[in-house]
Amino acid sequence: MDEREFDDFYTASFERITAQVYAMIGNRDEAQECVQEAFVRAWAHRRTLRKAEHPEAWVRTTAYRLAVSRWRRTTRGRRPADRAVALPTAAAPPSEAHVAVVAALKKLPEPQRRALVLHHMCDLPVQAVAHEMGVPEGTVKARLSRGRAALAALLSDDTNGGLQEGASHV
Repeated sequence: MDEREFDDFYTASFERITAQVYAMIGNRDEAQECVQEAFVRAWAHRRTLRKAEHPEAWVRTTAYRLAVSRWRRTTRGRRPADRAVALPTAAAPPSEAHVAVVAALKKLPEPQRRALVLHHMCDLPVQAVAHEMGVPEGTVKARLSRGRAALAALLSDDTNGGLQEGASHV
């Protein structure tokens, strides 16, 4: 992958991958930092990435793993909280529905949350989700079913999700 191809890849997929990782971990700033770091690593591996069947999945998985590693370090107290020195970027605030979905996703067990995001937000088929998560397809189907049911209950509860019953955003 040459510099122009990589720039095109970055431009086409950065925001999408950031949104996906944000939905998985629930922290937009952390998601952006992890996706940026994943692209730095992708640049270093661009020759093998060119041969990869799904380079976007490689970046998303790397970003997710970085987020998990950072979370583990933070919770263990090995490093202080990130002290960003850059000026905040101006971005449109997320809609109330988006905030409600992310808040509901945070309440789900991590395996269910990740399966839902990969399947519904990343538009991956069950087989690809199973491959990316390293579990059998039946496990993914069970997690999707349980996750959808839990998410529907959370989003239909006016006191928790703020959405009307029957609203579906995933």
